[in-house]
Amino acid sequence: MKRLVFWFDVVSPFAYLAFERLPQVLQGQSWEVEYRPLLFAGLLKHWGQKGPAEVEPKRAWTFRHVHWQAARHGIELQTPALHPFNPLPLLRLAWACAPEGGTPNRRVVEALFRHVWQGGADAGDPGRLAALSAALAPLRDPQSDTVKQALRASTDAAQQRGIFGVPTIELDGRLFWGLDSLEMVAAALAGNALFDGPDWDREGAPRPGLQR
Repeated sequence: MKRLVFWFDVVSPFAYLAFERLPQVLQGQSWEVEYRPLLFAGLLKHWGQKGPAEVEPKRAWTFRHVHWQAARHGIELQTPALHPFNPLPLLRLAWACAPEGGTPNRRVVEALFRHVWQGGADAGDPGRLAALSAALAPLRDPQSDTVKQALRASTDAAQQRGIFGVPTIELDGRLFWGLDSLEMVAAALAGNALFDGPDWDREGAPRPGLQR
């Protein structure tokens, strides 16, 4: 059985859609998932990028696109009342629910994503956050140094792997970025020759080009 690592931040609608679609796309194959919450803003800072919601035309397109994708795949999605929002409380809650030395399970991640992307409410509303925390019954205090360090370590590990966006799925050391890479993940799991031959390394190798 192959292990996938699903790197995500709940602030991303594409990560939510990928989370919901993954079981369907990989149906019939043998796999298990490790869910790794990270801080997307940390990746943006590390690579010197702006988030999609920070560029107004891109923000408008992003939400039109994700709503089309959700309708196309039959996934419930309503844009939260405030976006972008601070995802730290939710990401820390995810790590607070993880067993010692482990990562949060699918039930926890599903609750966090649906808290944000279903219903259209404010994801950071203190009352809603308190209710979600009570329902998930975290194993540790989400504000503890241990939990905060787990999130920082996960974000640092993602940067070191070369992860620049969410969702990213890691399989056998290869990184697959974005909702539209799910079919590539399925092909890799099925043993498609592209992922074991020279093309993968050749096409990803640095090459000369104009710099600005």
